Amino acid sequence: MTRLFMLSASTAALIAAAPAWAQNAAGENNTGLEDIVVTATRQATNMQDTPLAITAVTSDTLQERGLKSTADLSQAVPNATFRRVQGAFGPGVSAFIRGIGQADTSLGSEPSVAYYVDDVYYPLLLGSNFDLLDLDHIEVLRGPQGTLFGRNSLAGAVNIVSKQPSLTETSAYVQATMGSYNRVDIRAGFNLPLNDHLGISVSGVSKKRDGYQRMLDFRCDMERKGTPALAGKLPYASAINNAANNFSAGDCTVGRLGGEDVRAIRGSLKWEPVDNVSLTLIGDYTRDRSENPADQLVAVTGPGGANLQAESNYFGVPYDSRFVTGDPFTTYATYSDPVGAGVAIPAYAAGAAYPGSPATAASTFHNGRSNRGGAVFSPNTRLDNWGVSAKLVVGLTDSIDLTAIGGYRKMTEDHSFDIDGSPLVLEHTLLNIGEDYKNFELRLSGKSDLVDWVAGGFYFEGSGFTHAITYSPQSAFFKIQNIRYTPKSKAVYANATVKPIEGLGITLGGRYSHDEKNVDFSNVLDTNPVPGPGDTFFKIKPAADRFDWKLGVDYHISEHTMVYASASTGARLPGYNTRPQQPSQVVSFGSEETLAYELGIKADLLDRRLRLNADVFYTDYKSRYTSVTGAEANTLSGAPVAGTCVLVGFPAGGTGATACRATPFDPNTETRNLANGVGVLSIPRTYFVNTPGKVKGFELEMEFRPIEGLAINGAVGYSKFDSPDLKIATRANDRLAGLPEWNGTMGIQYTIPAEPIGGTVTPRLDWFYTGDIAMSAARNTYNQPAYSLFNGRVTYANTEHEFTVSLGVTNLFNKRYYQNFFIYQDIGFPNVNGQPGTPRQWFVELSKKF
Repeated sequence: MTRLFMLSASTAALIAAAPAWAQNAAGENNTGLEDIVVTATRQATNMQDTPLAITAVTSDTLQERGLKSTADLSQAVPNATFRRVQGAFGPGVSAFIRGIGQADTSLGSEPSVAYYVDDVYYPLLLGSNFDLLDLDHIEVLRGPQGTLFGRNSLAGAVNIVSKQPSLTETSAYVQATMGSYNRVDIRAGFNLPLNDHLGISVSGVSKKRDGYQRMLDFRCDMERKGTPALAGKLPYASAINNAANNFSAGDCTVGRLGGEDVRAIRGSLKWEPVDNVSLTLIGDYTRDRSENPADQLVAVTGPGGANLQAESNYFGVPYDSRFVTGDPFTTYATYSDPVGAGVAIPAYAAGAAYPGSPATAASTFHNGRSNRGGAVFSPNTRLDNWGVSAKLVVGLTDSIDLTAIGGYRKMTEDHSFDIDGSPLVLEHTLLNIGEDYKNFELRLSGKSDLVDWVAGGFYFEGSGFTHAITYSPQSAFFKIQNIRYTPKSKAVYANATVKPIEGLGITLGGRYSHDEKNVDFSNVLDTNPVPGPGDTFFKIKPAADRFDWKLGVDYHISEHTMVYASASTGARLPGYNTRPQQPSQVVSFGSEETLAYELGIKADLLDRRLRLNADVFYTDYKSRYTSVTGAEANTLSGAPVAGTCVLVGFPAGGTGATACRATPFDPNTETRNLANGVGVLSIPRTYFVNTPGKVKGFELEMEFRPIEGLAINGAVGYSKFDSPDLKIATRANDRLAGLPEWNGTMGIQYTIPAEPIGGTVTPRLDWFYTGDIAMSAARNTYNQPAYSLFNGRVTYANTEHEFTVSLGVTNLFNKRYYQNFFIYQDIGFPNVNGQPGTPRQWFVELSKKF
């Protein structure tokens, strides 16, 4: 709170001093801070005149800083965390703003940060690692934005704005990048006016890079190191490895993780039949066949359950630290089960398998059935994502516009994950997820000397599915999961800024929305087509009606200095548990709600050579749902339930569940999956509990051009999350897992004339700081310490700036760090995995404009 008070005082001092700074600087030579036009208020406005906490990253900035995808936005935005999610969650980017967000890409929860691509809502984190292809700019809005956009948002919004086809200029470009790990990126595009009223633009990208983490054959590696006894009876992971090889350094590599293989294309057609009418049609397609994110076993916390111990005895190898490579860029994960299909693992007496080995009964999982053993999954992602959209703008009068937007998108993907990170198998999962959706938005907007306003309606409808195979010797089941859901959303919204006197604006906004999801669960244990004990067939229907509002005031205390304050509410739609193992885990949760307060200043100073934007905020997270598990295992008992029932944890209002088959999974009597009940984990009931909290913090952004050719930028953000559930004695960390409280960035570049050849040379250095991160509520052993990363780049541009060549290095000092840890120990598994950050990489980039 002291920091927040000090920042408030500093902001007040800036407000008081800003007019004097501007006056003192008047008449000095202007070296040029450019105006940035944004559409955050659904109208084109100067960013410095927009009373929102907003960061706008232009196409030039993206190029200068080497920002290529949405996962890079953390390097430009304070109090925002965007990073590629851990491999278990598939191809996507986690998105957090001011400590509120989501890392899980499942369809069960709406993202707290809303994505819009050319005004069309994108409802998923899955597939959200957008390539920043041929963009005009990106806007990252912090705080609730429901009264300005079609879909509600809890934490903020990302508005991605592509370049529009030009009707007057023919142009083209091509860019090639080569670098570490056999990286080859090609980007190209063209713009072609077809006549005075019609133009087309097309752009495409191909990105290919080998993974920076090597998957090693464990037996091969032990043979190569001269310690074959550590491999016990484990087989080689690959047929190309055998004892006759010389086991040179590269022979044990059987695959890679962390690589990229993406192709995307985007086309846009713009038609302006008359001056006051424009129609833009856009189509895009992305094909992603990248490797899974780098991931490795970093700690073994126990021997595992009886099934894993039986498997360890079978191969004479305990599940222990021998499978921790000690190098973040290698892993012994195999994505396969070394036990063959149909094999029954026998019982072992104590010490029979290896010294100190435990006694085990006949395995309850590898019991000789044909669907047990031999599972082989691919460590690659397959994603296909395409969409089309149309935007019609009609100028009804000189000051009133009608805008109609429609979009359709279809996405399918599949990925797998090796939880144990070893040649043994705890649990492997294969997921196939898809969604297609359409949304429509109709809005009116107007500007006058007295009021600027916008009002609109929004409709969204989708259909999605999750198909999953969970192959789990640790938990003694082989589960086939099918979930289908059909979300619908309807909303109306309005926002107006009244200007009673010069320089003063008063904003009022409101939104009403109705949202619902129909969800069908169909889980079958052990792939038996006949429903039996432990199978789950349920229907649920989370729904919510909400009204949200915004109140704000802004005042220009000089031509280039504005102060503003606002209060607003935001919401996230109801969700559900997407990974139920048995009936007692089929639960939903209600809407989440925030009330956010914000005070800020935007100032261009020193004759517009220095830009300072600062704000302080306080967010009351009124309802925040957290999943927990109860100690009891099976809370639904008795005979199969038919008809309608209401489950504990469902929101009020009659929402319930229909159960066609809902008997408990009893580990002592379930003969299909078990042999004598040995080694089966009880499956606890899942609860979603309301854990409200408060978030406070500040953001400061700076851009400075003191002399011609020199540009300095910087940003810092601080957010502190407080909640009663963070203070309980059993927690090792008193903050949210996976998020830093501090983040910052700074960059400097200087453009130098390149005599005598002509053109310019621009060296640039960027620094990115991430504060320390807690990775688990219950343990602090695997917290990630704060770290800094540096990127360097030198660019030559010819006199016409039509040809550039750049040489760059990312992670200049080769800092080793982990983007996150997955503490599987928290959910009953005996391991901890980590996702290592990328090592130092170099690149050469050539670009030509025509």
